[in-house]
Amino acid sequence: MKIAVINGTEKQGVTYHLKQTFLNNFQSAHIVEYYLPKDCPSFCVGCTNCFMKGESSCKDFDYINIIEKSLLEADLIVMTSPAYVMHATGAMKALLDHFGYRWMPHRPVAEMFGKRAVIITQCLGSGAKSTAQDIKHSLSWWGISKIGVFNSALMSNLIWDKLPEKKRKSLTRKINSLARKFARINYAKPAHTKIAMKIKFMICRFIQKQVQKNGVAGLDYEYWQTNGWLARKRPWKH
Repeated sequence: MKIAVINGTEKQGVTYHLKQTFLNNFQSAHIVEYYLPKDCPSFCVGCTNCFMKGESSCKDFDYINIIEKSLLEADLIVMTSPAYVMHATGAMKALLDHFGYRWMPHRPVAEMFGKRAVIITQCLGSGAKSTAQDIKHSLSWWGISKIGVFNSALMSNLIWDKLPEKKRKSLTRKINSLARKFARINYAKPAHTKIAMKIKFMICRFIQKQVQKNGVAGLDYEYWQTNGWLARKRPWKH
């Protein structure tokens, strides 16, 4: 089993501790981790080269290509981020922006429709849910249906060792429960694609057909046509 982990910060705080606890339930897995912003230090500048000319034309392609290969090879994707002003870290948002070309209306990857993912986040007061939603939004538009979410409000301290023992035990119990749920999965079988995901795909398919009719077909249309998605082929197994 292969796990790809994207850490939204290089800080080894509460979120890091929760992530480590989660991964301890996958002792036999091959785990590759990336830490932001170290492993993707540049912002997306909105040049649209990835949409118009192809992803290899991105100024940050060398960083993005390495991470994407790990994501595609992984059986499970784990993404973590503490809440920064009630949202994901800027470094995490910068990475997700770079993958805009992989959103379903553009050039999604068939492998993503069968993957599972887990999001781990926490905050001092409020913002854990909105932080998780920032990440989940992108993952779902990549085509991933099976997404587990762990979020919690600490309410007392930002340092793990200074949290009340009762709180630490509660967080540990909950993260281990989520980990065991995902550890029991048979990863030889692709995840089921939900009906809502299939509907989004069909809407995007309709858009691609309209683009062609209007005479403005580009890389996205060619990609969909090459994959056979404009005919009867679909990116999911079931």
